[in-house]
Amino acid sequence: MDSQLNKQVQDIVDSIPAATFIKDAGGRIVYMNHACEEQWGITFDVLGGTDGSQFFPPEQIERFREKDREVIAGGKQIEYEAPFWNAKLKENRIGFFIKNPTFDAEGKLLFLVCITFDVTEDKKAAAALRLQSQIVENAVEGIVLIKASDSTIQYTNRQFETLFGYAPGELIGKHISIINAPGNKSQMETAQEINRQLEKEGVWSGEVFNRRKDGTTINTFLNASSFQHPELGDLWIGYQRDITKRKLTEAVMLEKESQYRAAIDTAADGFWLVDMQGRLLEVNDAYARLSGYSREELIGMSIPELDAIDNSELVRARIEEIIRNGGYLEFDTMHKRKDGSLWPVHISTTYSSVSGGRCFVFSTDLTEQKRAEESLRLAAMVYENSSEAILVTDADNLIIAVNPAFEQMTGYAAAEVLGKNPRIFKSGRHDRAFYHSMWLALDTEGYWHGEVWDKRKNGEEYIKLLTINVIRDDDGAIYRHVALFTDITERKKVEELIWRQANYDSLTKLPNRQMFHDRLEQEAKKAHRAGLSMALLLIDLDRFKEVNDTLGHDKGDILLIEAARRISACVRESDTVARLGGDEFIVILSELEDMASIDRVAQDILGSLAEPFKLDAEPAYISASIGISLYPNDATELDVLFKHADQAMYVAKYAGRNRFNYFTKDMQEAAQARMHLANDLRIAVAAGQFRVYYQPIVEMSSGQIYKAEALIRWQHPVRGMVSPAEFIPLAEETGLIVPIGEWVFRQAVQQVVQWRRKFHRSFQISVNKSPVQFRHAESLSWPEYLEQQHVSGDSIIVEITEGLLLDAEVEVNKKLLRFRDAGIQVAIDDFGTGYSSLSYLKEFDIDYLKIDQSFVRNLGPGTSDLALCEAIIVMAHKLGFKVIAEGVETSTQHELLAAAGCDYGQGYLYSRPLPPEEFERQLAGKL
Repeated sequence: MDSQLNKQVQDIVDSIPAATFIKDAGGRIVYMNHACEEQWGITFDVLGGTDGSQFFPPEQIERFREKDREVIAGGKQIEYEAPFWNAKLKENRIGFFIKNPTFDAEGKLLFLVCITFDVTEDKKAAAALRLQSQIVENAVEGIVLIKASDSTIQYTNRQFETLFGYAPGELIGKHISIINAPGNKSQMETAQEINRQLEKEGVWSGEVFNRRKDGTTINTFLNASSFQHPELGDLWIGYQRDITKRKLTEAVMLEKESQYRAAIDTAADGFWLVDMQGRLLEVNDAYARLSGYSREELIGMSIPELDAIDNSELVRARIEEIIRNGGYLEFDTMHKRKDGSLWPVHISTTYSSVSGGRCFVFSTDLTEQKRAEESLRLAAMVYENSSEAILVTDADNLIIAVNPAFEQMTGYAAAEVLGKNPRIFKSGRHDRAFYHSMWLALDTEGYWHGEVWDKRKNGEEYIKLLTINVIRDDDGAIYRHVALFTDITERKKVEELIWRQANYDSLTKLPNRQMFHDRLEQEAKKAHRAGLSMALLLIDLDRFKEVNDTLGHDKGDILLIEAARRISACVRESDTVARLGGDEFIVILSELEDMASIDRVAQDILGSLAEPFKLDAEPAYISASIGISLYPNDATELDVLFKHADQAMYVAKYAGRNRFNYFTKDMQEAAQARMHLANDLRIAVAAGQFRVYYQPIVEMSSGQIYKAEALIRWQHPVRGMVSPAEFIPLAEETGLIVPIGEWVFRQAVQQVVQWRRKFHRSFQISVNKSPVQFRHAESLSWPEYLEQQHVSGDSIIVEITEGLLLDAEVEVNKKLLRFRDAGIQVAIDDFGTGYSSLSYLKEFDIDYLKIDQSFVRNLGPGTSDLALCEAIIVMAHKLGFKVIAEGVETSTQHELLAAAGCDYGQGYLYSRPLPPEEFERQLAGKL
């Protein structure tokens, strides 16, 4: 990570309003923002570069390390709460931590990014609120709040709803008479008495007879009082306790045996009759079913055998407490089943002194109630601690609740938004149609999910992933809207970056190959629908490699950027310019009505690229070869259309460059012929259809032959002898030049061994090695092969092109140096046609320069070609090189070159390339 990127990271972290710090792979803090310094009461100057162990308590440091190991092992985000030390306040605070690991491409940990929130005050406030709520909600007595003016129920706690068998909220708005026992005259009179007493005295207490939702009746004891509410007016609050069981017990104590038996045997709750030692004297079927014991097994068992708290002293203490409290006690505990499992129960116990003292015990199964309570606690925890923001609105779409994550994400405190419409968060990016579609989905489907741009309190716009659910009441009317959302702004930025990297060239900022294909498909569909034409212009920069190799890749990149700008300036905004890679660009000219415009654009591009590029002290010059194919004239299949443009581009390049060519069917036929030839070439490699011919290299001063060049020939089974000029370029394109070149080299090695033994011990054979071979990884290098065959390195001359010297690849340079170290001599082939410099020639210790035959062909007294040849010979000799002239065909050429001091000649004047056996006969005659 370079310093510039570090600065970007620091700026991003500093912009985060939440406390944020970053650790490296060693657990050291490498950065923390100002919010983190404020939260911890310590600065980065003090804490930076440490693991914090000098500043935080050991147990907190160990907790940090444990969570670091957890997030690294899991490879994904974790969230947790933990205490942290505030050095400034000198106290522990409660923090909510979010940790994310960052790995490199090889899966190695780079950093841990942690965001922390101080939730201490929130926890205190929430705890106080929950305590108040729990006191009411978990009260043993049922609590009801009634509006005095119309006797409608305004609130019920959980125990009241359970007591009367109603679902949460079901009684709200109902008349209090809904729980009155029907047809009971005394109950009606009691209700009237309660109303009068509350209006007159403000309090009333006594027993009442009520009806549950399922129609069953119960006895309750009611304590009621009235009070004035500032908004709701006169209210009555009632505290009711179920005394049905106590009434049954009283019936038993009054020796109503038949009534007692019927009650306990049909009761849904468990019933015991227990003596003063805690032994069961009687038990009903309901408890037997719950416990897994039979009634016979239960009678005689002691309470400690059934209570999970196996403590006889506690049982005795509870019995004594019952007696002290006037004969009645309620509490929750856990009971053990026969199989050892536990279940929660509520115990109601009444003491009777009859027959030496007895306890009448009712046990209520609390399993479902406990599950419901746990679900509520879990829901509350999720709501309070969710990393997703939660917003709840009423039927009028006014906000009635938000969670802490909402406050953190939007910057609004709950008090600032309660009672307001969520439209206050709108960013203005979405039109009326967007929101109309959202509300239509909510009305018809009760659900909407999507991305929305909103605005924080500070005015900052952000994008969130939003889910809205509609909650309806029993009548189907909208009751609530619940919205959950996550801030995905950073994720969208990353996605946008990834998308641009995947679809745009990082250097020129043009669409890349992938985006080009996507645009091509779109434009082809548009052209097809509109009945218009489209053109592809495939552009290859001529001589770019020479500029890139000579001036360096940095300058080459500048040239590519400028070339992209120039090409883009030649087309319309509706057209597409893309970089396919390297020095290859492509243009899509869409919706063409005038074909002449294609020529005009192509000419503009050629002219623009021919202008000098200011890359260094000296201007650089390139040109371009452009191939053009038309849709739908040339092809409707896009892959074929691209291939046609490629074929046309190569024709333009081979025709001399700096020009454009349209695709023709002749090109297609030529391409097919090249494809067939490539297939035949592969067969030829496997079938051994090649032969090596040898052309003498004559010493001009003596006419002796001590050298020869190995030249390949292809004996095609159908076409006969195929020219190297036809198949060598194809072999280089397909990579077949590698096995072919290796085969030629090994044939030459075998041959030079024979001719050194038979004719002259200093005989040498020169072998061409193409740049493609140099870049290919060899299983066995030429020096290694010669050593393996016990052949001297000076028996072989390797011929290379000038361009290879300019190649900046390290491996190519190493191979050339290995040739020199092994004694293999090096010749520069076709010298004078490339761009090699004298420094390169000197660096690689060249042995021979071969003057290209284009300088020898028109050689004559007083010609410029003669002057060039003489200059090359003088220069070479000054540098210690020998010179070989290629293409010598006349005695005049021979005489002029010999007079200029040329060392060797090669050409038809001396001999055509010959098979080995004919070459031997000629060599024998010369020697």
